[in-house]
Amino acid sequence: MPKVDRRILKSQQALKKAVIELMDEKSFDDITIQDLSDRANVSRGTIYLHYMDKYDLLDKLIVAHIDELRAICLSAAEMDFIDSTLLCTEYLDRNYSFFSTMLASKGAPYFQNRYLNFLIEEFRNEIDITQGKNEGINEEVIVRFIASAYEGIVEWWLKNERPIPHEVLAKQLGELLERNI
Repeated sequence: MPKVDRRILKSQQALKKAVIELMDEKSFDDITIQDLSDRANVSRGTIYLHYMDKYDLLDKLIVAHIDELRAICLSAAEMDFIDSTLLCTEYLDRNYSFFSTMLASKGAPYFQNRYLNFLIEEFRNEIDITQGKNEGINEEVIVRFIASAYEGIVEWWLKNERPIPHEVLAKQLGELLERNI
């Protein structure tokens, strides 16, 4: 694998940070390439060297976080719900500015849909509708119910500036998942 130039990584990190900071201040639609250039302290040409436009930058940022969450879920496949949820809430806590901005901004529906679809994919593998409490319930209904509830709690936690520690959130979410899946 070829070595990535540190200057490229530094520019991309500055741009990712800039878009999050700017989204905290104004609607994504109102952010210009010049705003990004000024905030990240890079030229407009540098932005276009790495991204087609501001939408491409945001999309790549979202995909990177969803992919990281997917990798966390994969690594936690053999864990119980509490321990695996702890890994996820640690990641959300470490990346609080990104997730809280994505859920609070006016451009959030795009992110929320991506995040919800990710959760649906993950929970689809966990739910057994052939026996127990979920027997006879349509699989799509139960999967969407669990994923929507999980997303709603995470959104509440982030929008309310993490009113409980992520460890407590993980324990309580994990217990709820164990009761319902």
